[in-house]
Amino acid sequence: MSSATERVLRDIAREREAQDALFGQQDLPNGTGPEFDGDATDYADAYRAECDKAFAMGAGTYRHIFMEEVFEALAESDPVKLRAELVQAVAVGVKWIEGIDRRTPRE
Repeated sequence: MSSATERVLRDIAREREAQDALFGQQDLPNGTGPEFDGDATDYADAYRAECDKAFAMGAGTYRHIFMEEVFEALAESDPVKLRAELVQAVAVGVKWIEGIDRRTPRE
């Protein structure tokens, strides 16, 4: 694991600790899948198409990839598949943060 990834994951761990300190442990429902949002699959398909189109035009961004992964997660109701989609979304988020850190000096 690169030092950049380790730094981002430490930041995320600190944020998680702050969330627990503020809200305590939360065991909320997932709120995903067609039973919660009948349009979730349509949104996932739309963002996938938007992402493919943007990259085909040479205009793809982290936003395109991240939103595609997020909406794929929101469309998923199977817990195993949902977890895999969330891991993908968070990994893209970490990669995005690493890109920001490379372009922006940190204090």
